Amino acid sequence: MSKEFAIGEKVRVVVLPPYVKTADPMPMLRPPEVIQLGEEGVVIDRRPGGYWVVRFAKGAFLIDSQYIEAATASDDVPSSQHVELREQNQSGD
Repeated sequence: MSKEFAIGEKVRVVVLPPYVKTADPMPMLRPPEVIQLGEEGVVIDRRPGGYWVVRFAKGAFLIDSQYIEAATASDDVPSSQHVELREQNQSGD
């Protein structure tokens, strides 16, 4: 079963595929090094067979859903423990 993502959703590469395919009208195979493990991109389209068009820094690629996961907003928000430590450090100055 393939994962579901919303158009415009941020996703993260969790496993590098053996190759990537460009999302051009005439797709080309590229080495997996054009994307990095952990790199985030934005879903811009869905294709048959569990493939998603994801825009990364170096272009848009067709990525199988098994290689990506949703990049949750909580990853960007510091934990409450870090916020408390930061507040303590600022008040101690």
